[in-house]
Amino acid sequence: MADAGHRRFVPPPRAAVVAAVFQHPLYAGLAAFADLLAAPGWPSVPALDARLAVPGLRLVEQDAALLADGLHYETRIAQGRLATRAENWHDLFNALVWASQRPLKRVLNRQQCRHIAAMAPGQRNRAQAALTQFDETGVVVRVRDPELIAAWDAHDWSALFAPAPWKEGAIAVATVFGHALMEQALLPGRRLVGKCLVVRGDEDTACIEAVVQAVEQGQALTDPLQLRPLPLAGIPGWHGVQDAAFYADADYFRPLREGRQYPPPLHIAG
Repeated sequence: MADAGHRRFVPPPRAAVVAAVFQHPLYAGLAAFADLLAAPGWPSVPALDARLAVPGLRLVEQDAALLADGLHYETRIAQGRLATRAENWHDLFNALVWASQRPLKRVLNRQQCRHIAAMAPGQRNRAQAALTQFDETGVVVRVRDPELIAAWDAHDWSALFAPAPWKEGAIAVATVFGHALMEQALLPGRRLVGKCLVVRGDEDTACIEAVVQAVEQGQALTDPLQLRPLPLAGIPGWHGVQDAAFYADADYFRPLREGRQYPPPLHIAG
């Protein structure tokens, strides 16, 4: 999601991406794979599979022979094969998220497969749309100050993005999950919008685990309206110039639509 409308995003060629791009906080969860991102050449799909070694999942090159099996993409994953296009930023980021957030990826796949089995061929329900949106553009945000939730509920962006709460840890990004966000951030300065699940807590791992449990139990990602939009460029330190004029841009920091409501944050079990 970005300020460029709904045109299909075309990522830059690998040679045009400088390593400094991956120092942005959006890529913090992929620090263990910095060499794969910054290297001048692409890893082959077999080499990527060997490097990531995702338990129970094998990366296989997506080609005509693979697609001839007629299986749904999610069904193939459930059988242990992740279709991966060679020399492709989108699929590289997808594989890296599998390696870094496997439990969350797994639970999304289980739910997708459950809905696929229940729907007529070619049809999708709202839960599938929510699962896909989160897979592509999802962010897990942890919050411990209820006043920040109230500000977010009202799209009071000046209060939500006040520097002090972010600096003090009253609110933070636990993980950027969406691999499409990672692909679009290859072009520095893009004003991206994450679709968020929010957890009341102050520790990243516990909050991510709470999201896994909520999705598994059908308490989250059953409808796209459960996802909160977060203009990521508004996070203090995430964009070059964050002055009053920047935050006043209502095309990006959009006002709350009449009647729009968000679910309360998830809570950590126990």
